[in-house]
Amino acid sequence: MFLLNSCKPAGQGSGGGSTLAGDAAQKVYVAPGTHDEFYDFVSGGFNGQMSVVGLPSGRVLRIIPVFTQHAESGWGYSEETKPMLNTSHGFVPWDDAHHTTLSVTNGEHDGRWAFINGNNTPRIARISLKSFRTEEIIELPNSGGNHSSPFVTFNSEYAVAGTRFSVPPDNFGDVPINTFKQNFKGYISFVSIDKTTGNLALKFQLTTPAISYDLARGGKGPSKDWIFFSSYNTEQANTLLEVNASQKDKDFILAVNWKKAEEYLAKGKGKKVPAKYAHNVYSDVTHSATSTIMTDVMTLDPKDCPDMLYFIPCPKSPHGCDVDPTGQYIIGSGKLAAVIPVFSFAKLQKAIADKKFDGSFEGIPVMDYNAVLHGEVQKPGLGPLHTEFDGKGNAYTSMFVSSEIVKWNIEKLTVLDRVPTYYSVGHLSIPGGPTTKPWGKYVIAYNKITKDRYLPTGPELTQSAQLYDITGEKMKLLLDFPTIGEPHYAEAIPASMIKDKTIKLYKIEENKHPYVAKGEKETKVTRNGKDVHVYMTSSRSHFAPDNIEGVKLGDDVYFHVTNLEQDWDVPHGFAVRGANNAEILVMPGETQTLKWKADRIGITPFYCTDFCSALHQEMQGYIRVSAPNSNVPLTWHTGKTAMKEADDKSQK
Repeated sequence: MFLLNSCKPAGQGSGGGSTLAGDAAQKVYVAPGTHDEFYDFVSGGFNGQMSVVGLPSGRVLRIIPVFTQHAESGWGYSEETKPMLNTSHGFVPWDDAHHTTLSVTNGEHDGRWAFINGNNTPRIARISLKSFRTEEIIELPNSGGNHSSPFVTFNSEYAVAGTRFSVPPDNFGDVPINTFKQNFKGYISFVSIDKTTGNLALKFQLTTPAISYDLARGGKGPSKDWIFFSSYNTEQANTLLEVNASQKDKDFILAVNWKKAEEYLAKGKGKKVPAKYAHNVYSDVTHSATSTIMTDVMTLDPKDCPDMLYFIPCPKSPHGCDVDPTGQYIIGSGKLAAVIPVFSFAKLQKAIADKKFDGSFEGIPVMDYNAVLHGEVQKPGLGPLHTEFDGKGNAYTSMFVSSEIVKWNIEKLTVLDRVPTYYSVGHLSIPGGPTTKPWGKYVIAYNKITKDRYLPTGPELTQSAQLYDITGEKMKLLLDFPTIGEPHYAEAIPASMIKDKTIKLYKIEENKHPYVAKGEKETKVTRNGKDVHVYMTSSRSHFAPDNIEGVKLGDDVYFHVTNLEQDWDVPHGFAVRGANNAEILVMPGETQTLKWKADRIGITPFYCTDFCSALHQEMQGYIRVSAPNSNVPLTWHTGKTAMKEADDKSQK
């Protein structure tokens, strides 16, 4: 019998009671002036961003803007970053970001890039771990929801994404909803990753039966040419899924031989179909983004590509689908099951060779359950969701219903330990847990409900993460801390792999922005019809120019601000009264642009928003807006106080 933990486990008060390690404070304390051991890259859920958290302290170090406009930095507001949020639907300034993935080489974290999914408007983003900035976002066509995403292959050849909501193909969309089985499809996208630059490209899509894909993992070692997806709604229901998609005892894990898919592409089996999607790229040279609308995608139909896809039966409504560090075992997690099935990759290969099939599903072979099963973990807990690994032969599975983490041995299938979580845990994260080289040491639980854990904040409470020590035989709770947004998943990596490689500034001489001013002598203001361009510089502690006249009512004024600083951690902000977007935050050596509409006659101040020096408060200026028929000349200057000192040359 396992101990069922309710919302507040028996014998536990709001402080956590006996589950808290006696030396917890010492183990999570990071002294002033010292650094955390790990970076933890955490999904923001409905926040649409990624947060960077230090472990073991639990301190939030940065919010990385990805799919959602971020007024703090001007992401999605500045003219340079607006294209990053372009889609085939136009400008979409929000998304639901669920899963983070870090790039790997030979199955081990390499510290180059992080990837994250946009679930609502299907997208994948790539973040540089040198600049901690989103460098690329690619939209996924033919997808109704991008939940099973983005999961990388063994050498980061691909970031792979499965559709959550099967939909008709984009170019064949107007069909009755009740023709789901006939006209809907579940697409799986393979986005290639350039091994040197990280640049993304939608290489191909697999056209699969109309089911829902939940999570996935790439294979390792012997299974490195495969990727495995959990799926549900094999009933192919299109209404009231909580009932109609839970009728069967088993759903599927889809095993995809992606190397075989590449072979079929090389043989010409692919079919190019119309598809409209955006591909957005940010450049650290021009400090600007470009958005390109793509118009087609290569597809592979399993009917034309035998031996590429196989279904493995799995207890119904699985959430997690995880591959252990050796690549030998695939763990399924049926949310409504009382067991955890563990499948053997070696047995899968033998069963395929021996054709141990239990029929087919829309032409795709269904494996015999027992022929591929290593075994089942009996009575692990209620509501198994997601499994991580410590590299010592042990697995850790989150139990959503019974609010606990369960530790078990992969080979022997025996439960070793369990600890309560507070409350309703979703994903888990072990540093390096999804790789061939888990760093172990901690497991972090990402919980959906906090109730009495923190000070109340009205109807909505923060969600939480809890840090457990896993260095001994028993798990020990060390810390819980609030999170940003609704975290779903996170991946952690040793800080030593990244911290000395981060960009500290952009060299001003390498700035290729079309409106850069590389020194105060290059500042100017120009007019092109109703567009006014201000080539502005910022340095401690003034703008140049800081007095601008000759702007007229109705003009669009583009403030192109170049930060002349060449010192680490000295950004400058820029804001102007009445701007209907946000501020911009300009990094050392960078140029960013804020567009402002001159909507009323008069004097409007602008100022630096980021504290930069003892005279930060004095870092301000004025822009004068006159009537449309005014003859006020276009002038600009810094430091001149009398009208008679105006530079005649500047007025021409």
